Amino acid sequence: MNVLVTGGAGFIGSHVAERLLDRGHHVVTLDVLDSYYDRSIKRRNLRICRETGGDRFEFVEGSITDERTVRDVISSRDVDVIYHKAAQAGVRTSVENPHKPHEINTTGLLTVLQAADEHGVDRLINASSSSVYGDADTLPYVEDARTRPRSPYAVTKRTGEHYCRVWNDVYDVPTVSLRYFTVYGPRMRPNMAITNFTSRCLNGKPMQIYGDGRQSRDFTHVADVVDANVALLETDAADGEVLNVGSTGNITIVELAEHVAEATGGEFELEYTEPKAADARHTHADVSKARNLIGYEPSISIRDGVSAFVDWYRQNRDWYEPLVVQS
Repeated sequence: MNVLVTGGAGFIGSHVAERLLDRGHHVVTLDVLDSYYDRSIKRRNLRICRETGGDRFEFVEGSITDERTVRDVISSRDVDVIYHKAAQAGVRTSVENPHKPHEINTTGLLTVLQAADEHGVDRLINASSSSVYGDADTLPYVEDARTRPRSPYAVTKRTGEHYCRVWNDVYDVPTVSLRYFTVYGPRMRPNMAITNFTSRCLNGKPMQIYGDGRQSRDFTHVADVVDANVALLETDAADGEVLNVGSTGNITIVELAEHVAEATGGEFELEYTEPKAADARHTHADVSKARNLIGYEPSISIRDGVSAFVDWYRQNRDWYEPLVVQS
């Protein structure tokens, strides 16, 4: 099968591409290699994909906002399925510059959807986010709960879900939107909490926490996220739907810091800073819908996942340091 992974040089996109290549599919990655975080990490992700897939892997450097490039990649590679992972990430970054995430996350998705329609793509799997819920009324979050985005980034993700539903219903392009809950694991971005905590612990620095640390998150291992994506390669059971992809549990940020300190053997030392206004207080996924439709079942606990990440980090410190030590 011929698969396009937009944003395939990034964290989740490269893991999806790697799994697809490992299963024998042909994968083309379209990525602009934005400098939101260090490009050397993205180039290493691409190298892993190339080593896994050989001639079945191709990288195209370009933007999803470039209509000609998007159309050419989809048509000339005879793409069957699109995994749309390209985005301007970052809730806090979007507060500082709302125009960039709007252009990439909304206009870019629209460009990909139009090209998918023109070339008869079989399915498009869209990366959404738990941030669309904002501070919902009850936990855990279910897909039909009220959404109240708290940041421009979250607004773009909710808008993207609506666009995907319309393309499914009106243009007959099968789409599924996956709401990810704080994805972590090997090769994750250097500005994420687990990466930062790990680096600071290993370097004898206190872990920095925004606010009081009692806010909680549903941390989802990237291997579980990839399982959900790959399950959609051949089933139409979730076409037109939005699915939560989480771990089914949540922990406070202080508890996360405790896990990291335990895994690294470092000192449990915290440094508190001002809270960020756009951050949700809690996240927690109900995955019943994904379980029923695609057989999704998260398998990696946060304690096991953190321990595995720390082991990986020790062997790959040159991926990040000194990128996150001073942050």
